[in-house]
Amino acid sequence: MNSTLNADPAELAKFSELAHRWWDLDSEFRPLHQINPLRLDWIQSFVSLQGIAALDVGCGGGILADSMARKGAQVTGIDLSTKALRVAQLHALEAQTPNIAYREVSAEALAAESPAAFDVVTCMEMLEHVPDPSSVVQACSTLVRPGGWVFFSTLNRNAMSFFQAIVGAEYLLGLLPRGTHEYAKMIRPSELALFCRRAGLDLQSSGGLGYNPLTRRYAMSRNTQVNYLVATRKPVASV
Repeated sequence: MNSTLNADPAELAKFSELAHRWWDLDSEFRPLHQINPLRLDWIQSFVSLQGIAALDVGCGGGILADSMARKGAQVTGIDLSTKALRVAQLHALEAQTPNIAYREVSAEALAAESPAAFDVVTCMEMLEHVPDPSSVVQACSTLVRPGGWVFFSTLNRNAMSFFQAIVGAEYLLGLLPRGTHEYAKMIRPSELALFCRRAGLDLQSSGGLGYNPLTRRYAMSRNTQVNYLVATRKPVASV
């Protein structure tokens, strides 16, 4: 894994400026709050969170981490945005969220420090914001125990995703701030699958996440052309 910090200062600054709005349901983070129940249900369709050790990589203000903790997991959320982590910690205190802790550390650094420490690792809406997504995938694989699960979600890279996720979501509908995503950083499912194979993760399932502008609702689907999720598992070493 890379010895240098796998982070884009511009991306960190962008999300740090909005950090105080993470838990405002009508803010720029409204879409994350809307899709979070779908993400959580999808994770739980593969593994029970009760009593397990879970890690949320790129946790931001703690939306997914908080919900996993409330389902019974012992959760660690990590991020490189100091402001976002402070918001996450404050929310955990105010909401009295059980079994949750936050750390300002990269996935690569934590992997070197605590390999095979978690039963479940999640990395949602983060890979498209780092210089080297394959390094994060490798770190997630190192962090999960044999037999454990690693879940990713990101944006596909094609004409449809450009028009829906950037032109539509950022410029026409105003669902996200302009400049949230860069087309060149989006990741095709085949590319993510390759990262996972090289990291020793077995692909188990994938699914899509779609938005209906008429009903203003998100729903899971089989269409992975824009937003998609991937479930992978670390093989148990044969004796």
